[in-house]
Amino acid sequence: MSERATTGTTIGLDVGGTKIAAAVVDHDGRVLRREHVPTPASNPDAIVAALAGLVSRLGSDDTAAVGVACAGYLDAERESIRFAPNLAWRDFPLRALLAQACGRTVVMENDADAAAYGELLHGAAQDADNMVLVTLGTGVGGAVVTERSLRRGAFGIGGELGHIRVERNGRPCPCGLRGCLEAYASGNALLAQARAAVTAGDPRATALGVRCGQDVDRLTGPDVTALAQDGDPLCVDLVAEVGRWLGEGLASIAAVVDPGLVVVGGGLSAAGDLVLEPLRTAYEANLTGQGHRPLPDVVPARLVNDAGMIGAAALAREAQCRTQAGGRG
Repeated sequence: MSERATTGTTIGLDVGGTKIAAAVVDHDGRVLRREHVPTPASNPDAIVAALAGLVSRLGSDDTAAVGVACAGYLDAERESIRFAPNLAWRDFPLRALLAQACGRTVVMENDADAAAYGELLHGAAQDADNMVLVTLGTGVGGAVVTERSLRRGAFGIGGELGHIRVERNGRPCPCGLRGCLEAYASGNALLAQARAAVTAGDPRATALGVRCGQDVDRLTGPDVTALAQDGDPLCVDLVAEVGRWLGEGLASIAAVVDPGLVVVGGGLSAAGDLVLEPLRTAYEANLTGQGHRPLPDVVPARLVNDAGMIGAAALAREAQCRTQAGGRG
């Protein structure tokens, strides 16, 4: 491993449906500089240009490599994005195109996997060997780590925890199926239930109606979370219901992967124990062998919205080290 790869910086990019976040990250996972730009979501080539522009502005001679965290299904080789629900990526060879555009080593990873890796190296999971990360944002993302390694599956698309089925013929999910965990435990699900309460004239929805001026299209997920934190009874119940669904889903996941730690990230994790306590209760109540097996800790993510960038930057550093070691061989 060269001194440059060990002590130099790498760039982490996190591509979302509405914005691209970028950061220069050192070997200890510290963010030194950051920037973000809107995502030109409907134009794949424009996304590449936006990513290359961020690398050009943030990079320096000391910047060894670039890691990209992106939502969607990646191929097993982490070369192409097979499908991204909120971006115009369909079998798109992003890694090679970006490497050519910015002239650096580039690695690509699913956003939840990258976030899990960031938490594993520099966040809430530093002492964990086996863990599950679940991110509560617009949707529900997930990642599985066993023996401190990401488990991506045979085709590279494992860990999609938001798409386990929790209700037969249940609510429609953006993936096209019904009854997925994402349809019950995501920011979109929380917002849909809050808007429905206002529209239906639920007497408990007074504060929500005031918050949005009776225009439900103006209501946001953070509005609901903020009112819950202020103690509004309906919003407390709505956030708790997200936690209960998530706990039930994670209990099913535990039957397969038996995590020693559950890390909860994403915007909804800002609700803290309002979502985590119902999650813990539902998890324990639905766990097979309850009362006769250890329970994992359930903790909030430490890196929060920076986890994907930091994890992607760490993966880029490791790739650069392998490249340099191979070059000397």
